[in-house]
Amino acid sequence: MEIAIIANDKKKELITEFCIAYCGVLAKHNLCATATTGKYISEATGLKVTRMLAGSHGGAEQIAARIAYNEIDLVIFLRDPNSDAEYVDNTLQVIRLCDSHNIPVATNIATAEALILALGRGDLDWREIQRN
Repeated sequence: MEIAIIANDKKKELITEFCIAYCGVLAKHNLCATATTGKYISEATGLKVTRMLAGSHGGAEQIAARIAYNEIDLVIFLRDPNSDAEYVDNTLQVIRLCDSHNIPVATNIATAEALILALGRGDLDWREIQRN
């Protein structure tokens, strides 16, 4: 499955710890992330992560385009609810596209964990059928 990972600045440490904890599940899938998030994850875990542009330079939009083309199966977008307004539009765009294309999306660590555990059990395999 294709998993996209985005984390606002204040959530980068948390997403890195999350990826360390679930490295075994994530290693079985293709990962992409915005530049800095992807760098943190790959350095901490050794996982191969396709890095997009930095979020502030269009990385979230690159992931949004992949969602629009049905090339992403799961999105983890750890957002800081108190972040600057400049990131709100990107967040809403990604979430709206996930809703439009029936792509599971987590915006907090609790939901991310639920989705990763479901992924590990095979509960999200229906995405592969839907994508094809």
